[in-house]
Amino acid sequence: MKHILKYYFSFCLLFSMFLGQAQETATKTVTKEVVKEKPKAVNAKPAIQEVQKDSIKTDRYGLRVGVDLYKLTRGLYDKDYKGIEVVGDFRLTKKYYIAAELGFEDKTTDDDRLNSTATGTYIKGGFDYNTYQNWLDMENLITIGLRGGFSTFSQQLNSYKIYNANPYWGEQPPIAAGQKYNGLTAGWLEFAAGLKAKVFNNVFVGFGVQLKLLVANSKPSGFDNLYIPGFNRTYDGSFGVGFNYTVSYFIPLYKKKTIIPAIITKDAPKK
Repeated sequence: MKHILKYYFSFCLLFSMFLGQAQETATKTVTKEVVKEKPKAVNAKPAIQEVQKDSIKTDRYGLRVGVDLYKLTRGLYDKDYKGIEVVGDFRLTKKYYIAAELGFEDKTTDDDRLNSTATGTYIKGGFDYNTYQNWLDMENLITIGLRGGFSTFSQQLNSYKIYNANPYWGEQPPIAAGQKYNGLTAGWLEFAAGLKAKVFNNVFVGFGVQLKLLVANSKPSGFDNLYIPGFNRTYDGSFGVGFNYTVSYFIPLYKKKTIIPAIITKDAPKK
C-alpha cells in the first residue's frame, strides 16, 4: 500500500509539472501570435501646402511711332515711285490699340493705253487687337484690325493711245496730253493683319498686310484712276491689297500693374 501511494504521488507530481510546462508553452505561442498580428506603425505625415505669393506684372502704356521702310526705300530702285508713310498706335487696354497711318505718294502708272501720274496724301485710322499672349515682360504683338482710309489726290494724264480695231498699219503712236485733274478723292475700308517684335529697348520691327475695299472714288473724265495714294493699284475694280515693313519706337507714358493669382500646391503624404 505504501508503494502504491508513493507511485501515485509521483505520478501526480509528474503530471502537474507536465501541465505547467504545457500552459507556459501555450502562453508563449499565443503571445507570439498576438505580436505577429500587431499592425506596424505607419509614420504618416500630413499634406503640406506650399503657399506662393501673388505675382505682379507691369504693363506699359504709351505711343509708338515709326515709318514704313518699304515706301521709304522703294524710290531707290523704282524711278516711277516716290512715297513715305508714318505709322503710329496708342495702347488703350491690355489688348486694344488705336492705330493710324499718314502718308504721301507720287506714282506713275504705265498702262497698255495710257500713262498717268497720281500724286496725293492719305490718312488711315482704326484699331488693332493683339492676339498674342506675352510671357513675363515681353511686349510683342500679333494683331488683327480694321481701318478706314481717305485720300485726296490729283491725276495727270501724260499720254494715251487711241484704240484701233483694225491695226493693219500697226498701232498709232502715243499722244502726249499733259492734262491734270485736281481735287480727286477716294475712300475705302481695309482689314489689316500684322506683327511687331521688340528687338531692342523700345525699338520694334513689324510687318503687315492689308485687304482693301473701295467704297468711294471720284474719277477724272475720260479715264479711270489706275492708282490711288494709300489704296494702291485699283486693278479696274473695288478691291486692293497692300503691305508694309515698319520700324517704330515706343514712348512709354504710364504703367498699369496686373496681379496674377498664385497657384497653391499640395505635397502628397509620405508613407
